[in-house]
Amino acid sequence: MASRGGVVFEDFFPAMVEKLGADGFMKELSNGFNLLRDSDKGVITFDSLKRNSALLGLEGMRDDELRSMLREGDLDGDEALNEKEFYVLMFRLSPGLMRESEELLEEAIVEDYS
Repeated sequence: MASRGGVVFEDFFPAMVEKLGADGFMKELSNGFNLLRDSDKGVITFDSLKRNSALLGLEGMRDDELRSMLREGDLDGDEALNEKEFYVLMFRLSPGLMRESEELLEEAIVEDYS
């Protein structure tokens, strides 16, 4: 288990990638984004995250934890997460997935230059 900003979670992403494959995993991430996003604005806002967090088992998170999560993923400073920012945040929160991504990148580079 990993701790991130006071929130403890187990990293299931590597197992999901193994089970679903890369395309299936990205579809699941897209589904997660769509569950959390504000349907009018098309991005994840604090209100939409708070309203829908129980769908992902995050109902126990405090407002400051939710705001911290948004800040961590908000790359353009608009206080919301677009789909790209959401994907980046999910990868950053998964050390196992980051390791696998780095290994795949290294393999691709080595194969290209072999």
